[in-house]
Amino acid sequence: LADDGGATDDGPRPNPEDDGYLVGLVWNPVDQRSEIQVFDCLGARIAEGVKVTAALTERGETVAVAESLPGGLLVSGLVDVPGASVVLRGGVVAYATDLKADLLGVDPDLLRRAGAVDPDVATAMALGVRERLTATYGLSTTGVAGPDPQHGVAVGTVYVALAGPRGAAGAGAACEA
Repeated sequence: LADDGGATDDGPRPNPEDDGYLVGLVWNPVDQRSEIQVFDCLGARIAEGVKVTAALTERGETVAVAESLPGGLLVSGLVDVPGASVVLRGGVVAYATDLKADLLGVDPDLLRRAGAVDPDVATAMALGVRERLTATYGLSTTGVAGPDPQHGVAVGTVYVALAGPRGAAGAGAACEA
């Protein structure tokens, strides 16, 4: 969620709108809580949720979250960051496919054609939550938790998308189930 990808004292700022960055939720076993983190394409951690919140606060920007999988954990991870109320507009848990259309404005034809777990659906969810919650950025997640595949999509498949002032981009990953 960086502005220009410039360097800071902590190294380069991530820009998830560029290819190769993925925003994710990571369980921290030491603190027994989840954390928002940004990774580069090789999986190296770039910034923690605290830094993302600080960067958004500094620039007066906001974020809204649309989740299917993991069902609210991503927005919960943001809420756990001190100062989140300044930048977090809210979250929508649209676990059921029809809610992706009804609450987030995902095209019902796209959902019928591609299913709920698809990179274009993730992008549409990010765009929808950004618009509906009037945030600078919209972040979305959709995936298959299992135990069975969904519409031919393997368990462990996850798509994440980010929509911002310069457009929207998504990324996917197949996690081992």
